[in-house]
Amino acid sequence: MKIVEVQTIVINNIPPYRGGSLWLFVQLITDEGIIGLGERPSGNATNLDAHIRLIKDLGEQFVIGASPFDIEKLWQTIFASRHDYRHPGLDMTPALSAIEMACWDIIGKATAQPIYNLLGGQYHNTLRAYAYMPTAGVWENPEKAGEIAAKLVEEGNTACKFDPFTPLFPQPRDFSLKTIRHVAKIFQAIRDAVGDDLEIGIGTHGQFSTAGAIRVAKMLEEFDPFWFEEPVPPENIDEMARVAAHTSIPIATGERLVTKFEFAELLKKQAAQIIQLDVGQCGGILESKKIAGMAEAHYALIAPHMYCGPVAAAAAVQLDTCSPNFLIQEYNGADLHQEIFKEPIRFENGYIIPPTEPGLGVELDEAVVRRQSY
Repeated sequence: MKIVEVQTIVINNIPPYRGGSLWLFVQLITDEGIIGLGERPSGNATNLDAHIRLIKDLGEQFVIGASPFDIEKLWQTIFASRHDYRHPGLDMTPALSAIEMACWDIIGKATAQPIYNLLGGQYHNTLRAYAYMPTAGVWENPEKAGEIAAKLVEEGNTACKFDPFTPLFPQPRDFSLKTIRHVAKIFQAIRDAVGDDLEIGIGTHGQFSTAGAIRVAKMLEEFDPFWFEEPVPPENIDEMARVAAHTSIPIATGERLVTKFEFAELLKKQAAQIIQLDVGQCGGILESKKIAGMAEAHYALIAPHMYCGPVAAAAAVQLDTCSPNFLIQEYNGADLHQEIFKEPIRFENGYIIPPTEPGLGVELDEAVVRRQSY
């Protein structure tokens, strides 16, 4: 079997634009007529043309004529053949991820197996999920956070993430004592309303200085947060490790890291205990499985990032299902995430149900694709 064509599909998302205003899908077509689906998280139209050109460039140079079964060889060839690809960042690696997950989709369809069965088999029958806590009006009225938390629990959720510190920029920076104490009031309102029935992750995006992050962690420790996400900018792993050493709150990070090499440094320096790799950005499904394996050896857990479209989300579900150290999955599905598949990802009472269909377990609804085509 050989890949004979690489196609891209751009989808107009609908409000509230979960996973970005645009979704960029990749289709690999084989000489046997099997089509594999992948996704490169794109977010918006700013760099869309460059993302598409890169995918087509990689396709012409490396993918067309290759066997979709030779994932290791294809991955290493793309990663190492060009001098500027060896240090990929968040431009090349997401394109490589999209191609790689499409290869896995082909392999699953060719063998009539879900991808997780080809990577060790099903370990989890259900996948615990979390979503963002709505924040409208919470800052002005902390008690409202308790009401929202109670509703989340009533809907079957056991965990959520809350972004209490704004603005995101400049980074890194400190927040005033008054601001931090006000955030503590919000957390107190949640605990008063739901007790221990709802885990609460502190969602930040690298806003703090090292000292500022340690100060925030100390003040919020009493509320037992699920994690403290990306407390400092992710490029300085030593400083994130310093924060981790000063708090009992688990540090979570990884959505802006790529390949096993960056995650190896993170784990070696004990900078995080919860690894938020993004299957659509870090190098694909097999690379994610390797990262999950390294984390397992350090007794670290994975909580994959899922601010993306539905195809990359389906790839994350495949990884979660076969990973023993899976903790929880971010889930940001909305109406179009469900409509665009003939059989959507199943989400019930705070849990994702892994599919049993071959490959990624999803198939595009062509009528919806035509309707939402960019």
